[in-house]
Amino acid sequence: MLAPLLRLPLVNLASLLEVAAERDPTYAETLQRVRAFAGALRARGVRPGDRVAIQAHNSAAFFEAYFAVAWSGAVLCPLGTRLAEPEIDAILADAEPVLVLRSEDELEALRQATPSNQPAHACEPGASAQLYYTSGTTGKPKGVVLTHANVNAHARAATSALELRPTDVWGHVAPMYHLADAWAIFAMTLAGGRHVYCSAFDPAEALDTFEREGVTVTNLVPTMLQRILAHPGIADFDAGQLRLVMSGGAPIAPEVIRSLINAFGCDYVQTYGLTETSPFLTLGLLTPQERALDLAQRLPLLAKTGRPFPSVELDVVREDGTSVRTDDQEVGEIRARGATVSPGYWRRPEETAAVFRDTWFYTGDLAVRDDAGFVSIVDRRKDMILSGGENVYSTEVENVLFECAGVLEAAVFGVPDPEWGEAVTAAIVARAGVQLDSAAVLAHVRTRLAGYKCPKQIVVVDDLPKTGSGKIQKAVLRERFGSQR
Repeated sequence: MLAPLLRLPLVNLASLLEVAAERDPTYAETLQRVRAFAGALRARGVRPGDRVAIQAHNSAAFFEAYFAVAWSGAVLCPLGTRLAEPEIDAILADAEPVLVLRSEDELEALRQATPSNQPAHACEPGASAQLYYTSGTTGKPKGVVLTHANVNAHARAATSALELRPTDVWGHVAPMYHLADAWAIFAMTLAGGRHVYCSAFDPAEALDTFEREGVTVTNLVPTMLQRILAHPGIADFDAGQLRLVMSGGAPIAPEVIRSLINAFGCDYVQTYGLTETSPFLTLGLLTPQERALDLAQRLPLLAKTGRPFPSVELDVVREDGTSVRTDDQEVGEIRARGATVSPGYWRRPEETAAVFRDTWFYTGDLAVRDDAGFVSIVDRRKDMILSGGENVYSTEVENVLFECAGVLEAAVFGVPDPEWGEAVTAAIVARAGVQLDSAAVLAHVRTRLAGYKCPKQIVVVDDLPKTGSGKIQKAVLRERFGSQR
């Protein structure tokens, strides 16, 4: 049913909504509001190529803003809701938007603007559509440019690969200002499915929305997923229509996947990507033969990072650019190229040149490959720990920590050490009502890993520092615990 749609000559983001409006009366009403919204933007002085910055929680108004800004030919610059004012100021100084919308009421007022017949601006495929600022966990945030062609190509590939359908209901639970969720605005619209919203993440609200609205598909970062699975309401949750839960933004432990499948009784797909790639680079989709395996046999496959996303060419390479062996052992850096890869960073030619080289985008993520086509991330290059001359990959240690039943969250990182160079350190968060004994946790780790991989220190903390999208900020942990040694 979707195959003819995927062959349509979609040029810009406005055309995605126009296609949906031709098939669904509700989308036709949305299209009229988007036209009026775009007219209101023009009345506020927005012209093609201008940046429009929006800071908002998940809502129908934010959904329509994505299309209205594209309709007007402008560039949407989403702002995280948890950013501090100096961070906001730095982004605005760099992006130079002509309009900044930070009031939910103002956004809704534009959504309810007087109907008009504002025609869609005829954007070229290579024109900028969105400007996302990276979380800044490694330094000053950079603006990542995504074009209309990038976002269109990703919507088509995701709709096809994930078999999104008109009967699907997408739960916008992860923040819509971040590509952990924003990609689905376009893919689910192309599929003709329904959108429902949680304004901000709360485990109880997410479970209630899933049940009340009949959510069939959603994507959550691992920290959100762990909070939902640890919530008391999960015991009485009726998974109902839920058919697929995806997770990305960080590696996920097999034990968390086991808990998810037992609680939700649905399919799970691991995702991996970056803002620079719109975002997906891999999806952990199993073949029919792999899906037929029992859970114990499927878990190791489901925990892998995934196979290459349809729109990209992906490789894992050594320092000299040659491909690593497909033995699930040799570590290299992931690089990618294709229709969904950004043309570069906003006004940062040197930083663009540093990672976009010879037609490839170098991700900085370290991974292995196997002969079944799976990629498995072992660490970010910046997070790899060099201890006593040995490489320690934080993901491997974190997976073992999650085997301890009382561990809700875990982060492994290196801190400076005069003897080892870097000392492996772990910060863990206990599940509600559990008293964790760090010595007992360490004893378990020592039964599972070589001595040099075991943390020299395990610290139980109340919470872990996170970005607005829920990613753990290891740079903050390194600074905090490194200064205590």
